[in-house]
Amino acid sequence: MKYPFDPKLKHHIIIGLLLAVWIFIFLYFTEPLDVNQFNNNEKLLYLPGYGLLGGLCYVTFLPLQYYLYKSFKTSWTILNEVIFLLIFSVISITVTWFYYLEIIMMYEQNPNTFGYMLTSIYMPAIATILPILIIGRFGFGKYYEKQIDDQKIEIKGEGNYEGLRLQLNDVISIQSSDNYIEVFYLSGNNLKKTLIRNKLSVIADEFPELLRAHRSYLINPFHFQRWKTENGKLLVILNHQVEVPISKTYKNDIKAMINSTTN
Repeated sequence: MKYPFDPKLKHHIIIGLLLAVWIFIFLYFTEPLDVNQFNNNEKLLYLPGYGLLGGLCYVTFLPLQYYLYKSFKTSWTILNEVIFLLIFSVISITVTWFYYLEIIMMYEQNPNTFGYMLTSIYMPAIATILPILIIGRFGFGKYYEKQIDDQKIEIKGEGNYEGLRLQLNDVISIQSSDNYIEVFYLSGNNLKKTLIRNKLSVIADEFPELLRAHRSYLINPFHFQRWKTENGKLLVILNHQVEVPISKTYKNDIKAMINSTTN
């Protein structure tokens, strides 16, 4: 099942910073981790370290998150989210345990056991901190999805239920076919083709970003790969090896537009 996800690094860095601040505030005012035994100077000395470690643990795992995102073909699921949060929780608990032993209790002879810290302190703390993290990630995910949806175009058909809604840069080319057009586009990493009842001239007027390459073809210069000459005729090779003939009428304009787009 899909889950709202924002792949933008800067937004996750913001989440990491907010997480660090929230951990510090949580520890300062709720006083777990034997914090009630600290004076104000010790609180300000040791507690920011917990916040910093939490934020760093989150940011450190962003490459893993991005790898999972790419591995699942840009489809983030609830399972992906749960796996990421579990790994983050386990690593954070481990790192903060060593921080407690090596920094907080450096000169103390009787530190608390890991079992006590886990059940009495870490788990309650995680139960309090994770909802804030989940809300932040979910909120940025929904915001990103809305931004993407607002950028979509709709290639309409003449019928009431005909049409295709997608990102402009997912369109590779459009070919005229009698009273229909064939739209070649990307769905994830796969090439798809949809037949819609409409005229190529209507689509060309509606979306000037698509270039007329032939009286029967429109192309998206975003997907340009290379030129090809075959039997004296010029063709353009687009992503997924989509070949489109270039007519003499549009040859110079197409070359100029593609050169300006790709340079």
